[in-house]
Amino acid sequence: MERRPGVPRLLREINDRAALELLLASGPLTRGQIGEMTGLSKVTASQTLARLEERGLVEVVGELGGGRGPNAALYAVVPSSAYVAGLEVGPEAVTAEVADIHGSVVGEATVAPDGEDEPVAVVHGALLEACRAAGISLGRLRSIVIGAPGVVDPRTGDVHFSFDLPRWHHGVHKALAEDLRKEVSIENDVNLAALAERAAGAAKDTDDFVLVWVGRGLGMAIMLGGRLHRGHSGSAGEIGYLPVPGVPLAEDIRAVPGRLPSLAGGLQSLVSMEAVTELAESYGFTGASKAECVAAAVEAGADGEPLLDEIAARLALGVASVCVVLDPGLVVLGGEVGRAGGTALADRVEAAAARICPVPPRVVVSEVSGNPVLRGAVLAALERAREEVFSG
Repeated sequence: MERRPGVPRLLREINDRAALELLLASGPLTRGQIGEMTGLSKVTASQTLARLEERGLVEVVGELGGGRGPNAALYAVVPSSAYVAGLEVGPEAVTAEVADIHGSVVGEATVAPDGEDEPVAVVHGALLEACRAAGISLGRLRSIVIGAPGVVDPRTGDVHFSFDLPRWHHGVHKALAEDLRKEVSIENDVNLAALAERAAGAAKDTDDFVLVWVGRGLGMAIMLGGRLHRGHSGSAGEIGYLPVPGVPLAEDIRAVPGRLPSLAGGLQSLVSMEAVTELAESYGFTGASKAECVAAAVEAGADGEPLLDEIAARLALGVASVCVVLDPGLVVLGGEVGRAGGTALADRVEAAAARICPVPPRVVVSEVSGNPVLRGAVLAALERAREEVFSG
């Protein structure tokens, strides 16, 4: 029988990858446990672990006793075998997190532009601070993912449009990669939050859902078949521009002196900072932000219900419009307002959408702890770095 060249090597790579993925998901494990869970024989499992130890990817971290004979060694992936970074950029600050191959955050830093709004310089500075906190050099990072508000062009990797980040223009993606000398990816911040939601939030292991992000602005991430749907130009989910009867279009608002073009027009006009705070004041609630107004309404109990009903009715216009087209089944409310409103707001949005949709979606509140955008950025960076390590 003719032997196919390269097959033994391919099998070794498959076995190595299976063991690494298992250890990252369920480790530490013994050689016997790895064999049982991967289907590898004891001899093959031993050979696989020996190769991975030689490559510096796994190590013995303890022993498992209780059985006959000597204790079995426990193996785990070496945390320092890969480091990644996730960043969230905004108009007032840039936050960076460095994580090891397990996804454990080992360093974090937040820097303010302080008049230096050149993207490359600001990102470089934030990464240096985070790497110092982690005790590693910048060169140890294998992958970097940046979350930014606005539309990211899938063809160039650049931010195509962002009102909050005017300096993030065409060419920034390439400039960052050249400056940092490694793979850099820029992604819409709400899309990254959706990755975190699917990994460890309200949409865990859910293939079809949308994340409605209600914060300073209004955005949406769409997950279909377990994959982010970005659209042809990267602008899928920009529901702030959704036309609403009785509300001016964004192009009409641009002609009004003194108004910010990206903060008004379409559905955004109904849930913008100005619109919600004005609405809240009419119901007797005040706050420094619309999230504070919503939180005050929730705290007020029955007295705050009329305000929550009105906000929910406005959000339901966007939710229903997306659901009748995509039928995701699950809608997650995120962002500062989504979290502030909690189940009180989510239940109202679900009820309001049910009056519009033929098959109403289930609406829940985000369950991701900490910063969802940063968490999603780290997860995206880990996926790229692990693929590189597994293929090594």
